[in-house]
Amino acid sequence: MDFTGSNILSVAQFDRDSIHHIFRVADRMMPYAHRHKRTRVLDGAILGNLFFEPSTRTRVSFGTAFNLLGGHVRETTGMESSALAKGESLFDTARVLSSYSDVIAMRHPRAGSVAEFAEGSRVPVINGGDGANEHPTQALLDLYTIQKELAHHGQSIAGMHICMMGDLKFGRTVHSLSKLLALFPGIRFTLIAPRELAMPDSVLDVLTNAGHQVTLTDQFSAQVDADIVYQTRIQQERFSDAQEADLYRGKFRLNSEIYTKHFKPNTVIMHPLPRDSRAEANELDNDLNQNPNLAIFRQADNGVLIRMALFALTLGVADQVEKHEAEVTWVSHKTTP
Repeated sequence: MDFTGSNILSVAQFDRDSIHHIFRVADRMMPYAHRHKRTRVLDGAILGNLFFEPSTRTRVSFGTAFNLLGGHVRETTGMESSALAKGESLFDTARVLSSYSDVIAMRHPRAGSVAEFAEGSRVPVINGGDGANEHPTQALLDLYTIQKELAHHGQSIAGMHICMMGDLKFGRTVHSLSKLLALFPGIRFTLIAPRELAMPDSVLDVLTNAGHQVTLTDQFSAQVDADIVYQTRIQQERFSDAQEADLYRGKFRLNSEIYTKHFKPNTVIMHPLPRDSRAEANELDNDLNQNPNLAIFRQADNGVLIRMALFALTLGVADQVEKHEAEVTWVSHKTTP
């Protein structure tokens, strides 16, 4: 894939070679993300960070990634604070705001909206999530995390067993991740969800057509022999009625007791965050916080590395990052989870 000047809209753009290329660039971003060094490779560049749907981690992660490369960030948050609330089209918004930016990261509640916006943009656009459709940068950081976590146990992505559980119907993170995993050989999928929130057929078709083994169930078996368990939140914002979402909240909780009973001692625990910690949901219990296999915060950290890599690649500076580096002039107390 030729990244320079390209939009990042869908995981369908990637093959295994392009994924590994992104990961190699992400590895090189570690000294800057960990504040051991700094780089000004994007000095003077501007990111338009357009988030028309609530977000904390993804929005701040994109901004942080751009800042760490030396660039500047301009943000719009919420539909009501933009001209879209006045009836402006996505095309017109893109045409204008892209003239103020060198690259745009965008989240929008409607499926297909980011691709529509990209048609009017004069600069590369990166999809930060479009409704229940896709979340390609989350999928890349998830896959990057899986690779690193499994490598710690002497394993690889090929031939692994992943258990995905929770809201698999509306959870765009598992849709995008599944499509990336389909590119690797011999993966086993155990998909645990209420029948009403099962993985969409379009995603299942991708997995089965690629020859992967897929097990669908609405309950735990005695032992889930998985290398990764990926928990998802009930996507209340995707339901037409909040009370309907309440029917499924808390159905598939994961705590220390359930983890010990159903999973291997070294099964890696992942979640795209935010996790719903309210008592009626408690989907990923705080009693797992000290479990060394809980990778959710390492996962979030990896998001900065992946987004730094994508900015460097789309703006054509991936081979120049080290040329613009300097020593850190302050004492950083940043710790790794």
